[in-house]
Amino acid sequence: MKIHFITYCLLIVTQSFASGLDWSSVKEMIRESFPDVSQISVDSMTVLIESTTDVAPVILDVREPGEFAVSHLRDATMARTEDDALDILENMPRDTCIVLYCSVGYRSSELASQLTKHGFTNVHNLEGSIFEWANNGLPLYDDSLKTTIVHPYDENWGILLQRELWSTNPVDSVSTGTTQVE
Repeated sequence: MKIHFITYCLLIVTQSFASGLDWSSVKEMIRESFPDVSQISVDSMTVLIESTTDVAPVILDVREPGEFAVSHLRDATMARTEDDALDILENMPRDTCIVLYCSVGYRSSELASQLTKHGFTNVHNLEGSIFEWANNGLPLYDDSLKTTIVHPYDENWGILLQRELWSTNPVDSVSTGTTQVE
């Protein structure tokens, strides 16, 4: 099963890079790879954040520290691994609203799937993740300050992020120089 999944991802990524990466194929790949994960649109997420009166959703950023340091969603907590997320959610009810994101949604969908296996029932992946959020002009933060830049992950996946939103500081790089499934 895992070999089939890896082969499928490599095929999609290879085809996408050869023909130009686009949101439609990336979202389709993520939905097909993680059919058990609820996807929440950027528009629905803004409504959720604005309409929450009692308890705000727990927002988990699944990216690397260098990516998180450049910018993140307001009130997001970095949780790169299943253990990180479980530590953060340890004393929370299993029906707590949890929204995860990464660059385009692959890493966060993977972690969302793991959390549902631990009994969390209200888990969502932010479809399009921080790239789509930023592309739509929604607020980003660097600590508590607003910013307009995002870590582009690497040259290949960064195609999905408007170029003027890219951070350009070489220190921000997390890319290993190889094409990875975001």
